[in-house]
Amino acid sequence: MRPLLPADPAAIGGNRLLGRLGSGGMGTVYLGRSPEGVLVAVKVIRADHGADPAFRERFRREAYAAGALTGRWVVPVVAADPGAREPWLATPYVPGPSLAEAVGGYGPLPVRTVRILGVRLAEALAEVHAAGLVHRDVKPGNVLLAPDGPRLIDFGIARAAGATTLTAVDAVVGTPGYLAPELARADGTAAGPAGDVFSLGCVLAYAATGTGPFGAGHAAAVVFRTVHEQPELGSLPSELHEAVGRCLRKEPAERPTLTELAALLGPDSDGAGDPAADWLPAPLPRIIAERSTRALDLPAPEPTRIDAPEPARQLTRRRLLAAGGALVAAGAPIAWFTTRGRGGRGTPPAGPDRTRPVLTLALQADLTGPGRAAGQAHERGIRLAVDRHNARSDAAFRLALRIADDAGDPQRAARTGRELAADPAVLAVLGPTWDAALPELAGACLAADLALVAVSVNSPENAQTLWRTACITRPGDEGLGLPVLHYLSQVRISRRTAVVEDSANGPPPWQVTRVLQQSPPAQGTVGVHRVPEGTGFAATVRALTEDRAEAVVYVGTSPQRVAELARALADARFQGPRVALQHAMEPAFLTAAGPAAEGWVFSALFTDPGAVPAAAEFVAAHRGAHGAPPARWAAEAYDAVGLISTALAGLEGEGRDRAGLSRRIFRTTYQGIAKTVAFDTRTRALAGDSLAHLYRAEAGALRYLGRYTDVRTDP
Repeated sequence: MRPLLPADPAAIGGNRLLGRLGSGGMGTVYLGRSPEGVLVAVKVIRADHGADPAFRERFRREAYAAGALTGRWVVPVVAADPGAREPWLATPYVPGPSLAEAVGGYGPLPVRTVRILGVRLAEALAEVHAAGLVHRDVKPGNVLLAPDGPRLIDFGIARAAGATTLTAVDAVVGTPGYLAPELARADGTAAGPAGDVFSLGCVLAYAATGTGPFGAGHAAAVVFRTVHEQPELGSLPSELHEAVGRCLRKEPAERPTLTELAALLGPDSDGAGDPAADWLPAPLPRIIAERSTRALDLPAPEPTRIDAPEPARQLTRRRLLAAGGALVAAGAPIAWFTTRGRGGRGTPPAGPDRTRPVLTLALQADLTGPGRAAGQAHERGIRLAVDRHNARSDAAFRLALRIADDAGDPQRAARTGRELAADPAVLAVLGPTWDAALPELAGACLAADLALVAVSVNSPENAQTLWRTACITRPGDEGLGLPVLHYLSQVRISRRTAVVEDSANGPPPWQVTRVLQQSPPAQGTVGVHRVPEGTGFAATVRALTEDRAEAVVYVGTSPQRVAELARALADARFQGPRVALQHAMEPAFLTAAGPAAEGWVFSALFTDPGAVPAAAEFVAAHRGAHGAPPARWAAEAYDAVGLISTALAGLEGEGRDRAGLSRRIFRTTYQGIAKTVAFDTRTRALAGDSLAHLYRAEAGALRYLGRYTDVRTDP
């Protein structure tokens, strides 16, 4: 669970909110306390989804249907308001980990546990189907593990059998890898109970082996394998082969009914018939007990957005836009003094220094694949930091560096991560340098109690819950929304802001849209314009012009697409501020947009060390070693080594080993050249507000304006 954000409501429907449980494309889930004092999970749907009357009607029907569920293994809806500006529903809070978290953190479950899991989930789905619903998203993340059995949650895309879905017509709804092949084809096939049986088979395979039966990787590849290939069940225990294999048959009519599946998964002598029997392996019962205690002890937070009086509400907004609070540095950067030549490899100094112990760090990065520019920036920054540390005469230890190139290949990345985790000399891993490699590497490090320090990759909002040893030093995409909010509220004021969400180059960073919707710039209004894939921006520009938009925010990842939007806005003579995100902040934007690029402002999570006085020596050393200024993320990678070495130094009276570092690092505050790195010691989440920056396109180049909280005027 993570703390509430300043823009979050303090209460919803009489439920006092205590923290954030997670967030996704549909909305945010909070932990709340009902007026009766019962802990509840409150799911709030994004306002732009709620703006669709048809969506509200379907939401109302499905919330009502889910509220009628009474089965022991189903988490029902206990309250809902489909008519609210942001529709919401509440369910009883289950403090247990999800199946995804349990398996990802502690490995596959024993056969007995999987059989009990399957029987109970079959009972839960039977209850759902008897109510005339089909769940449609049975997956490990939607199964919670409680002391007496599992709980099936999240009916956000459940629907009445044969009814219209909650999403767009012809959209594939569900999770790749757990979606039945007849639904993955998106050919109009109605969802039926057999689809949930298929998904349950995938869940049981995952629970028993730690991997889905159709592999991982790009969603399109997983869907293709689901439709056209047979499941991979080679590592599935033989006792489960018949039950799981029958669930995963391509033809719905050939799958077992839920009653037949429960019989296949028996017998009662293995514990499935005794709900009171201890069914979870260690350490899961302890984790559940700890979470229950923490949740019950949570105090009520300060008022945030909805129910605060007006003066407090304004104070909250000022706090959101103002500079971050003071942080105490535990290790300020020391002066640079190294004499390495260009291309040096950071060999530890000779002589008396060799009497000091050597501690090994590792970097996993894409150094030769499609993301090699980012990988090389990380490597260069990290090598310079290791050299700087080893040049210190007062350092109690020297650092060695092991480099692993995953080449941007998923299979190679998974193998590399396991190899690094298996090397007993490695005390911490830095990386990876591309988003999709994070889950595998984080899981391998968690299993080895090995600190993973991620510098540039985006991570799930619940990363610290999924991977206890993952030290994420980059804010999530939500952090990109704060500079936009600041700029349009304090620098170029916009009371009518148009958000253009574009999925042409992959899923848009929708968290930015959510930030702006929940706390509109200048206390105005925000309109969201979604651009269908494969279409241009002419219609969108006409629409936002008719809405009298005063500013445009591009929420997408493609430099070419934002350049196309820039040209369309220029043709329409749009004069207001235009803002985009770091994903599209590339030279290709400047080239493709031409004169229309002038004045565009970008929100980014990396600094320009050449414009930061504290980084002057680092920049000089980088130029000396590589003949060029540091690329983006090099300074942040450099700081990551400083964070690790400061944490290791703090273990002077303790063992400098994996276990000590993986805990100490979250209690360490490090004043780096790019930012102050500190963590909430309770949640292990990155702390601080002033962690993002603003850039501006000027005269064919991208100029660094500064940390967003320091930007007060537009040049």
